[in-house]
Amino acid sequence: MSFAVLAAGVESRLVDAGRTSTRGFGVPIGGAADRRSWRLGNALVGNASDALALEVALAGPTLRAEHAMHAVVFGAPFVVSTDRGSLVVGKTFDLEPGETLRIGGTPAGVRAYLCVHGGFEGREILGSRSALQPIHVGETLACAESRGRIRSAPLDHPSLRLLDSWTLRVLPGLQRRQFPGAARDFPPLFAASVFRATNASNRMGVRLEGPPIAIPPDEISSEPVCPGTIQTTRDGQCIVLGIDGQTIGGYPKLAQVIQADLDALAQIRPGDEVRFVSCSIQEAEAAFRSREAETREWETRWSA
Repeated sequence: MSFAVLAAGVESRLVDAGRTSTRGFGVPIGGAADRRSWRLGNALVGNASDALALEVALAGPTLRAEHAMHAVVFGAPFVVSTDRGSLVVGKTFDLEPGETLRIGGTPAGVRAYLCVHGGFEGREILGSRSALQPIHVGETLACAESRGRIRSAPLDHPSLRLLDSWTLRVLPGLQRRQFPGAARDFPPLFAASVFRATNASNRMGVRLEGPPIAIPPDEISSEPVCPGTIQTTRDGQCIVLGIDGQTIGGYPKLAQVIQADLDALAQIRPGDEVRFVSCSIQEAEAAFRSREAETREWETRWSA
């Protein structure tokens, strides 16, 4: 009972919530890079929010269903089709035994999630079933036989739209005051500039290109970092750490993307514009509570 992998895509991997208690051992969190899309995809097919799903990036896989199953692709607007015709991202569908599912490319964003009713099966490692490597041709992705109701998500909702220009809210990083010209605020070049994501971006982080920012003159010791940490390299360019980012770093930390905006890092394409805007701790907390409440409302509505 499974999907047979006929083509693997660019980087398709099984993900759940990741390894949330292993950073002290130097193991990144991992798991779904866009957690809201992963959770909402699972809700649409009636799963618990932590069910194992297949994350696809830029160009997806080709899979053959070995039995009947109920599924959805949720996230970036990938081109999706089966032997019977095209499918709509954000709308559930049923596959027949032997039917082929093709997930092509996407004109916006980077990642989406293939969720099947009951979730995929996977081996648990350090408290998570997230795979350590992408899928490969010839592999089988185990899941149970299923059927389900057809449901659709409101993809025209403002908070679900994907853009090619992103504004990320940030809090001060540990070394912000050490940057030249940043005694009271962020350096002018950071606060007023438009950056572009480069081709070197991946799950470890989004590498940006923009006006070089003068870095602190003094060396710093390596210290803990986390997803959303903005480090500035010796050439004055910024790297925003992603879900697979390292657990310690020695570059100065200029800023920290707030938790409510972390999912955006998973959808920033090479060439996309990125801006940063300062916010307060209170604003960051309010943004997280609002986003989480909206996500839970959709989960409750769709899983009923």
